[in-house]
Amino acid sequence: MELTKYETQHKHPDNMNNEHVKCLIIGSGPAGYTAAIYTSRANLKPVLYTGLQMGGQLTTTTEIDNFPGYPAGISGQEMMEELKKQAERFGADIRFGIATAVDFSGKQHKVTIDENRIITADTVIIATGATAKYLGLEAETKYAGQGVSACATCDGFFYKGKDVAVAGGGDTAAEEAVYLAELCNRVYLIVRRNELRASKTMQEKVFATGNIEVLWEHETLDLFGENGVEGAVLIKKRGKPDSETVKINIHGFFLAIGHTPNSGIFKQYVELDDAGYIKTAPGTSKTNIAGVFAAGDVQDPNYRQAVTAAGSGCMAAMDAERYLSLNRNNDNRSNTQTETL
Repeated sequence: MELTKYETQHKHPDNMNNEHVKCLIIGSGPAGYTAAIYTSRANLKPVLYTGLQMGGQLTTTTEIDNFPGYPAGISGQEMMEELKKQAERFGADIRFGIATAVDFSGKQHKVTIDENRIITADTVIIATGATAKYLGLEAETKYAGQGVSACATCDGFFYKGKDVAVAGGGDTAAEEAVYLAELCNRVYLIVRRNELRASKTMQEKVFATGNIEVLWEHETLDLFGENGVEGAVLIKKRGKPDSETVKINIHGFFLAIGHTPNSGIFKQYVELDDAGYIKTAPGTSKTNIAGVFAAGDVQDPNYRQAVTAAGSGCMAAMDAERYLSLNRNNDNRSNTQTETL
């Protein structure tokens, strides 16, 4: 069967190393898939590359209870699969692949996939997310989804009335400890130093919350439990003469030592803040590069929720569609003026 003109020009990159698309979406979490749904419905024929972790970090969450529309809850894996199918139903071209380099120096935005395929795009939506920082313990992997979490607002509800621990000493750790204290019986705040790095206001909240116990100069060595986390092994005053090993009984272990936005390959062109999050114009998804938009956790250091990521994916899709429409109208006006001359 003979290929149509569109199919000839837009063949799947398995068959060619260069391709041009109207809209390229990088990342497959709630932001990326939502952007794909909206851009597909706007007939932008989006191509989405999933990245290494198809569905994003939400796929590591066993149960999601706070996303609207799922009264009985849903697993992260299942939710991401449903979003993917919804995007595909409207025509989104979803492919497995990793963006390894970009060139945003020209009007056409160039993205290298898997180091050997070049995609040029009229618009690019960056939805690469952010990666939670971990301590590097084997137990963090062993108990992922079974007591270990990097998001108290996502998973705290499952530990209602139980004892939990939060590792960290900054604002995020303090905020998560205070949040968990409303739900849990006791919250241990594990702090490496003999002081908190958190702001004075957050420190005051921690100290004023009766069921938060700060474990000063403690570090986590390991976690233990048969069918999930049942406790943690800590070392107090590591390297000092009075150093000692301490065990605490807990059911949940929350990491709050920060996130790393997945923005490294964009930093030569896209403006980032001091922590590496992509800067967007207030109230929009627009970056400093015309035609390049950012959505989800890669541009959100504050909320990092599935629902806010999805909302920003919608914003990016609408911003991309308006950008293309404006450029198309400008081109038509230029052509009309030329013909008149």
